Amino acid sequence: MIRHTVVFKLKYPEGSHEEAVFLEAAMKLMAITGAQQFELLRQTSPKNDYDYGLSMEFQSSAAYQAYTEHSDHVNFVTTYWGVYVDKFLEIDYEPMSQIGRKARS
Repeated sequence: MIRHTVVFKLKYPEGSHEEAVFLEAAMKLMAITGAQQFELLRQTSPKNDYDYGLSMEFQSSAAYQAYTEHSDHVNFVTTYWGVYVDKFLEIDYEPMSQIGRKARS
């Protein structure tokens, strides 16, 4: 299992039309086959200056790769992400229990 996460800050202020357009487009990513436990999150900690997060899980590397290459995802990245996002940090996780199993195999 892979947990794909990204935190980001938009170029546009909270409550703006652009924010609404971007967040609506981001929610459509949940329809892509293979993306499970999809969440669009608002960041609440004062410890960083990111405003939003996306989190989703994939059952395998192949499912994650298929999502990444899916035309709807590619279109989102081109049309929205590259235009609306000011900065981001992407982190992909694999549960430690799976890593341990791989090492013992």
